[in-house]
Amino acid sequence: MRLILKPVGSVDDKVLLFLAIQLKKIFPGTSVRISDAISLPISAYNPKRGQYRSSLILEEVLSNLKPGEGDRILGVADVDAYSGSLNFVFGEAYVNGKAAIIYLERLKPEFYGMSPKEELFLERVLKEAVHEIGHTLGLSHCKNPRCVMHFSNSILDTDFKDYNFCDRCKKLVEEALRKFK
Repeated sequence: MRLILKPVGSVDDKVLLFLAIQLKKIFPGTSVRISDAISLPISAYNPKRGQYRSSLILEEVLSNLKPGEGDRILGVADVDAYSGSLNFVFGEAYVNGKAAIIYLERLKPEFYGMSPKEELFLERVLKEAVHEIGHTLGLSHCKNPRCVMHFSNSILDTDFKDYNFCDRCKKLVEEALRKFK
């Protein structure tokens, strides 16, 4: 699989490099390329909420996947976002599609009044990236609370789960990745 990391707005290079290295390990045989940033769509911002509407950003990310450039694109945005009836989302993806996005703001310990902890933040970023890429490969939410594909209703759920797939989901990912060989 050829994966493109697409910064949306200003994103720390350290986060993108960390993801590029780690995602190659979790998705064997995957190449990862960091591409140029795109701007956050102004139309996605909801001033009443102080958040961005995720679906509009996800559409923008998908529109930046050029034919033949890659198999999947993962947007990374350092903002707070919501989707539909959900008050917030850590990420969103087109299930069995080519695009996903993760949002960094609520993954930061300082968002919850804690002191900054880079290791914890990067672990959360990786979990959400793997989760959303899993959706693009056709995986739905897993009932196993330790599996990376388990739905995170709060940051506590994200912290509890692993960044790896359970055995069942791992088999589904391996099967999905075979299509790219």
